Amino acid sequence: MRVVVAEDLFLLRDGMVRIVEAHGHTVVAAVDTGPATLDALLTLRPDAAIVDVRLPPTFSDEGLQAALAARREIPGLPVLILSQHVEQLYARELLADGHGGIGYQLKDRVLDAGQFMDALGRVAEGGTALDPTVVAKLLGRPKRADPLATLTERERSVLALMAEGLSNTAIAARLFLSEGAISKYTTTIFAKLGLATDNDTNRRVRAVLAYLGADEPSDQGR
Repeated sequence: MRVVVAEDLFLLRDGMVRIVEAHGHTVVAAVDTGPATLDALLTLRPDAAIVDVRLPPTFSDEGLQAALAARREIPGLPVLILSQHVEQLYARELLADGHGGIGYQLKDRVLDAGQFMDALGRVAEGGTALDPTVVAKLLGRPKRADPLATLTERERSVLALMAEGLSNTAIAARLFLSEGAISKYTTTIFAKLGLATDNDTNRRVRAVLAYLGADEPSDQGR
């Protein structure tokens, strides 16, 4: 993969560059400000980007704003947000465009390089990689309607793990079920959420959006 890294702290930025390159990928730019991030994303069009939320010059939300602006110009541009905070408004906006290729990980919960690179890989493939804490925060706001009302408790558990970006194999291991059982659950979830036949990655992303309330399932795949 060709990767852009946007992080203002030198040691963290350098560490991420080393991890990415140690796993056989190429860092095409390592930047430390919001404007430089947007320029790198639009000019280089990487296969994936790792972006901190708070970047110079104001250390507020420059990283997220750059990611949003870049995805408006390049729909589906894969972005893994890495932050110490959950910015609910902008996180929801990133998810709500419906293109997938979004991850949101909390810095203090990334425990090893394998976890980090697995999340980056899922994002680059067009999926989602959301920390459970992020999911909990996003689920905290009131919804106009509950698209999950028809799901069983087990189906909700499967969907929650799907939001983290886990594959059917990984979900099966986590829930101590067979992969075949998980496949049946996902098929039922797609049907109950009104997600018409489509490629599996796209339906998984749309199911996650429905789970987080960022998308209306009845409007998808029609």
